[in-house]
Amino acid sequence: MGTNKLVRFDWALKKLLRSKANFGILEGFLSELLGDDIKIVNILESEGNKQTRQDKFNRVDIVVHDSKNEVILIEIQVDSQFDFLSRLLYGTAKVVTEYMKEADPYKEIKKVISIGILYFDLGHGNDYVYHGTTKFTGLHYKDELMLNEKQKLIYGKEHVYNIFPEYYIIRVNQFDNMAKDTLDEWIYFLKNEEIKDEFRAKGLKEAKEKLSEMKLPKEERKEYERYLEDLHYQASMVESSYGIGKMEGKKEGKTEGKIEGKIEGKIEGEIEGKVEGKIEGKKEVAKNLLDILDDKIISEKTGLSIDDIKVPDTKHNEM
Repeated sequence: MGTNKLVRFDWALKKLLRSKANFGILEGFLSELLGDDIKIVNILESEGNKQTRQDKFNRVDIVVHDSKNEVILIEIQVDSQFDFLSRLLYGTAKVVTEYMKEADPYKEIKKVISIGILYFDLGHGNDYVYHGTTKFTGLHYKDELMLNEKQKLIYGKEHVYNIFPEYYIIRVNQFDNMAKDTLDEWIYFLKNEEIKDEFRAKGLKEAKEKLSEMKLPKEERKEYERYLEDLHYQASMVESSYGIGKMEGKKEGKTEGKIEGKIEGKIEGEIEGKVEGKIEGKKEVAKNLLDILDDKIISEKTGLSIDDIKVPDTKHNEM
């Protein structure tokens, strides 16, 4: 079994896979994911190729133009981002508008396939690969809206969902390392930077040959090592921030609990004191009226029970 350590896929996508000589690797991955024979015409620059520190180590975008005149947007995200789904939507909308010429009819809008490769847990679900499309379902008859023959000819598509953007989300960390098919072999590589000898997925053989960490030029290898160090540093910073936030939250919670307890205790004490004082006052009044009024009338006027009214008299007699 081969254990040759390979470079991370996000690094490869940013530095190595943009070269036409390495198109076969990316074509293999896309073919296995999309279940089609993908041929790359060119790779276009995108905002993810910025060299700011935030983008350089956290995310990678790449825009692929294939032989079917479709656009494939690949986004790799390392750090957690709660609104990542909105960013996927923004990315596809941006690609749609950027590739639409002013004089073109709407039918010329390019089909966009958005692929999110995530190294954090997004949403709630049991799977590690999700696929989303747009379909129109009847409210009354529950049938799916289909293209008629003329529309199929105009669009060159068979189904309505073929016109709209499609989304693939790969939650790498949720993969259990059990490669059950060729797509799983690719995801195994995405997670472990390793390709086993028995793997047969498209593009992996070429990836194993060209993405070896040992085969990087000296300067590029140093740059890759710095990249890995930065990833570890960022992960530590996130973990530290989370830990500190958690500790501060507990501390604040205890302090707030003490303050609230004191305030509630003071308020309850004052209320109980006033109530007890009022009751004792009523009892004193009742005691003074015992000689001139009967128990029942006193009870009605003071709101005290007859037993409460008799207590002072009992104590008085005992004395």
